[in-house]
Amino acid sequence: MQLGTSYRQILSISLPIMLGSAVQNIIALSDSVFLYHLSEVDFAAIGFVGVFYLIVAAIGFGFSKGGQIIIARRMGEGKYAEVGRSFHALAIFEFALAIIMFLFMQYGCHYFFALFVNSDLIFYKSLEYLEYRSYGVFFSYVGVAIVALYTGVARPMFIVVDTIILAVVNIVLNYALIFGYNGMGLSIPAMGIAGAGLASTIAEIVAFVVFLLYMIWDKKTADYQLFKWPRIDIPLIRKQLKIGVPIVAQAVVGLGSWFVFFGLVENYGERQLAVTNLVRMVYLCLSIPCWGFASGVNTLVSNFIGQKKRMAVVPIIWKTAKICFITTMLISLPVVLFPESVLYPLLGSNELLDVKKVEGDQSDVYNLEQNVEALNQAADMSLIQEAQPIFWVMLVILALFSIGGVYFNGLAGTGATYFGLKIQFYCAMGYLAFIFVVVKLTSAGLIWAWSSEIFYWVVMIGLTIRYLRSRKWHQLKF
Repeated sequence: MQLGTSYRQILSISLPIMLGSAVQNIIALSDSVFLYHLSEVDFAAIGFVGVFYLIVAAIGFGFSKGGQIIIARRMGEGKYAEVGRSFHALAIFEFALAIIMFLFMQYGCHYFFALFVNSDLIFYKSLEYLEYRSYGVFFSYVGVAIVALYTGVARPMFIVVDTIILAVVNIVLNYALIFGYNGMGLSIPAMGIAGAGLASTIAEIVAFVVFLLYMIWDKKTADYQLFKWPRIDIPLIRKQLKIGVPIVAQAVVGLGSWFVFFGLVENYGERQLAVTNLVRMVYLCLSIPCWGFASGVNTLVSNFIGQKKRMAVVPIIWKTAKICFITTMLISLPVVLFPESVLYPLLGSNELLDVKKVEGDQSDVYNLEQNVEALNQAADMSLIQEAQPIFWVMLVILALFSIGGVYFNGLAGTGATYFGLKIQFYCAMGYLAFIFVVVKLTSAGLIWAWSSEIFYWVVMIGLTIRYLRSRKWHQLKF
């Protein structure tokens, strides 16, 4: 299948991938919103453990990108049977990796979290969440192999349907399992943060089964021989690992630095961690276009190289970056300019205070209810107001991410993943050094801590563009 360089082609590939690549963002957002309404401590805890699980998910997703790039290259070359072989190799490896990650989350996280967390409440609530969430890694990892297949062959539309199913199931189960539910003959006990972990795992299982059924009924995949009994193809797995390992390392370095960031911010106290988690939650939501277009450009670049159209690579990356920047700014500006109006309907709660039974005149009861409502809104708004200055910093970060993320993933699509790892490593080291100085050695506060990411993206954009213009990637083959 040969792809074009038009804006319509970019959008047709990138928009479905935008939703599909945001699966973990959607789960993290849903968990955070419901736990925000449960308690500030639970909200702070999901900010910490949620970033950790994003790293776990990013490891599986990173390896799948190696498979996706090879699948897209074989599609560009017209080698359809090789597409199926590449998928089998990827799925087998992802399942084996899921076993390793599950064992680490079950038996190693107690010691790992102890290195970063000071608060006992945050520590034990994080482990409580992972107790159930860790089982989802099997369905998540094999699921991203399926997503890599449909993304690589440029048929990503069902990813949208499956993501919507996952989101709906996750939201419904989050409500029922976090707060408990009694009705329609069901009695579900309130599980708190553990319920969020269980809800997310069940949602991933449902989404995986639905996608598997779609694959069975999808007649267009016959040329790929997907349901031929797979064999463990070690050379092909090695080839995918050669491309995927640097991408995984990039994700671990990038999100790992974010994990360390949350661990350091926890030293400021649970309130500041809650504020940072609010910003993170908004950031994850607003960065969905960045992840989608960045993943889409992987397929486009690799497909063009398979068609021997290397001269089209840099123009297609630039076109994708422009669309990504405009889309990101259109959805981000209203949130940053009017955070109270946009966020309060989502995060506002009337459960902070209860109106006790009042004897006497009905007007007294009405006045009391009005006062309680005002106090509740003020309490809710305080977290949003404290985060507002950081939202302006976040807007600059998103502007840079929308361009840098696309260029960086375009570089990965060429196969130059080891050079990408070098870029990410140096940027992350500078980022962590900046954060350590701000949090540990000064009292500059959260605004300066978040500003470190601006430095990170400016350096990354400069180094990535410089490499792409050098044309060294023209000699890369796989």
